[in-house]
This record gives sequence, structure tokens and C-alpha cells, in this order.
Amino acid sequence: MINKAMFREVQAFRRQGYSQASIVKALELDPKTVAKYFAMEEEAWRAYRQDQLYRDKVFDSYRKEILEVYEANSFRNFIAYLIRTDGLRLDETSRLYTKVPELPFGKQLQLDFGQYRCRSGLRLYIFAALLSASRYKYVIFQGRPFRTLDVIRLLLDAFDYFGGRPEELVIDQDRLMVASENAGDIVCTKDFKHFVDEQGFGLWVCRRADPESKGKIENLVKFTKGSFLSTRDFEAVEEANAGVLRWLRRRANGKISQATRQIPAVLIEQERPHLRPLRNSIFRKDSLLGREERTANEKAVISVKACGYQLPLKYRNKTIEIYTTDEELFGFDVFTGREIVAYRLSLIPGQLVSTRTCQRENEKTIEELRAGTSGLFELESWKLFTDRNFRAFPRYARDQCGEAKRFFATKEVDITVLDRAIAYCLENDTVSFANLKDTYVHFERESRRPEPVPAVDGAGHGPHKPLPISQRQLSEYEQAVRERAVS
Repeated sequence: MINKAMFREVQAFRRQGYSQASIVKALELDPKTVAKYFAMEEEAWRAYRQDQLYRDKVFDSYRKEILEVYEANSFRNFIAYLIRTDGLRLDETSRLYTKVPELPFGKQLQLDFGQYRCRSGLRLYIFAALLSASRYKYVIFQGRPFRTLDVIRLLLDAFDYFGGRPEELVIDQDRLMVASENAGDIVCTKDFKHFVDEQGFGLWVCRRADPESKGKIENLVKFTKGSFLSTRDFEAVEEANAGVLRWLRRRANGKISQATRQIPAVLIEQERPHLRPLRNSIFRKDSLLGREERTANEKAVISVKACGYQLPLKYRNKTIEIYTTDEELFGFDVFTGREIVAYRLSLIPGQLVSTRTCQRENEKTIEELRAGTSGLFELESWKLFTDRNFRAFPRYARDQCGEAKRFFATKEVDITVLDRAIAYCLENDTVSFANLKDTYVHFERESRRPEPVPAVDGAGHGPHKPLPISQRQLSEYEQAVRERAVS
């Protein structure tokens, strides 16, 4: 069977000078189907329609009887009787469509996609978003099929354009956003699920062939094709995007909407206060939008929301750029744009958040770190200890050198105590710098203890001569007791 709409579409491309191969690619049809419609002229189409109209029918042999029954009016009455008594049901799959009540400001944003081939051959992929209450529209193009991250990025751009976020997002069961749907149980793709949770809006996933739910946005896609794209030709996506933004201001949002009988550009001013505030997104962390500068202190720590976050040591007293979401913090080098750190935001005021890598001097080579550590002291025992340490911990050279530098290079060290601590660690084969630090602290504390008190002999005498002690007669004590009893 020949499809009328398909015949017209192929013929329209043919009149624009497209080859059969180009039409196959543009309409994504079978080459044999395109070849059939491409070669068919209008006369052949009319002849085909005529043949279909007058071809043999199954009930042709009963034509006379059917007409007699119909003219007697009894057949129509009987059919009506069957319908009234539920003996015959017609078109059970039909649906009743009614106008959906208008939604309040800030409630809903609808999203849809489309494709269009310009006369130049440029294929445009259409992203369209619309606020249901004010009918304020946003349209942008892309030169390749959309991916999930493209949809997220363009939704964030749409929020910027509208000046806020809606409570609810209406989408199709598109594989870019919905992985599966089973009786209302919606499973979003991983990135889109993260985005929905991050931005905190509800999700309404339409059923197939459901014009009540998203007819507004489908009309916007058609309107974009019919009003903007059909009268223009573009050779570059950038040119099309510049033009469509002007068209949105002037025509789509600047003139009276047939649905509301008001101008969307006026209604959006009433809707914006009802939209939720814009929120930073992890999917936009690589953009310069939303970043701010912070200066690290002498310990390479920046303060964000009453908490400290450790940077690599080379950023002491330097300025970096930060980007924060509700849950995460990212730091970037202001010159290279390279990501320096990524932290989960702490909920404990005053906490210092750090990682082991931030304590390392990653800009120096292992050889430079080892040489610097070995040269901290001129002691032969120190050089022997560092050599043993490097052989014992080859995979943790940066950590070991950092441990040595943090303790022994930042305080005044007693060389005698250090030599004693090294000797003890070498003798007991505990050659990590953490062990050496603990041993040094123990011996240093021991060296500061006062001299011990000399021991006392069995008679209670120390090394000095005993002091003279006066003695009284026992009679003196007896006399005192008698006098006390008499009184």
C-alpha cells in the first residue's frame, strides 16, 4: 500500500534537488521504498488512488441485499439497538481528549526534541523547552544527535534563560533520559537521575501518544519548523542559533499566544517570582559560569562555609577558582583551568578537610625529594637511615619524605638526641620516619627529666649526717596526762 504522506515528503525532497541517497539518509527510509516514491509521478499516484477506490470488495456479491435492508431503515435501527443494549461496541480503543486545566506559575516545564533538514543540507537537531503557565519558550539547535549530557547542559541553559527552575519536568520516554518504564515505575539513566536528584524537581514521564500531557511542547517544535526554519536557510549551527534567539524575542515570546491570549514575554515577569532559584550543578563544573576566586593561606588551606579545605602545598598564599554545588566543592587553577581538588562539603563547622595527595609535593621528582630529605642533617647516621628508608619503602617515597619534612624540617632538632634515636631505630630495624619521630620524641622527653632523688638507707638516713634530736623522759608525758585528767 502506498502512503500519501510519505509520497508527498519524498516528492518535496525531490523538487528541492535531493538525490535518492540523500533522501534515504534524511528520512531514514528503506532505499527500495524511496526509489518507488521517487519515480512515481502525480498521474501515477492518482491512478493508484483510483484503483484502490474501485477495487473488488468482499461484499460486492451481497450489494443488492445490503442496499435493500439499509433502505428499509430496519438495519440502521437494529444496529442502534445493539449499541444501546451493549450488544455491539464500536471503537473501544478510542480515547476522549479534554483540555487540561491551566497550571499555576512555576509548576511545570515541558521538554521535547525534533529534527530539520535545511535547504543547504544542514541537519539541525532541535531542543525545545516551554513553561506551561506563561508559554515562555526556549529553542536551541545542535549539529549532531543529542546525548544525555547534552540534554542536561541545555536544560541548565534553559533555566538560565527562564531565570529559575520549575517544580516539575515533563518528558517523553526518551532513551536519553529514561532507561525503562514498567507500569509507572520509571528508571532514569544514571546521569539524568543524578541531575534530577541534584536539582530537586519532580519528573512526569508521558505515555506514548499522549497529547494532553505535552501537546504544548509538541506544538512548539512544529511552530519552530513552520514559522522559523521553513522560511530560512542556514549553513552553520551557530548562524541558526543566533537567528532563533532573535526570533524567540521578536515572535515566539514577543507576540500574543493563541492559547492564553497574552504575550509570553509579559507573563514571564509574573512567573519568575514563582520559579525556584538557580542552583549550581556538577555537570557545569567545567564552565566558568558560577566560579568564584579564593586565596589560600600560608598552609595552602581555603575557607568555604566555615570549613577549611586543603590544597596542594604549592598553592600557599595563591588564588584559585572554586565551584560549589549543594554537596561538593571543586578547585581549579586560575591560569590553566585544571581541576586541583574535589571534596564533599563538610557539615561540621570548623573542620579541616584534606587528602594525602594534598600533603605531597607532586611538582618535585622522587630524586629531588630524596636528595632534599638526605640533606636535612650532616649526620652520617642520618644519611644511613634515609638510605635504608628509601630501600624499605620504594612505593611510598613521597609519603616518607613528606613525613620527614613535616617534623624534622619545621622544628629545632637536638642533634645528640636525634643521633641516639637513629641508632635505636637502626638497631631494631624500624626505619620509617614515623617511627623515628616517635623515638626522637621519647628520648627528648627523657633527656629533660630532673636528676633522681638519692636513695634512703634502712635507718632512714640519706647520704648526709643525721640531725640532732632532743629526747624527753617518759615521766614528763605521764605528768601531763594526770594534770589534764584533774582539770
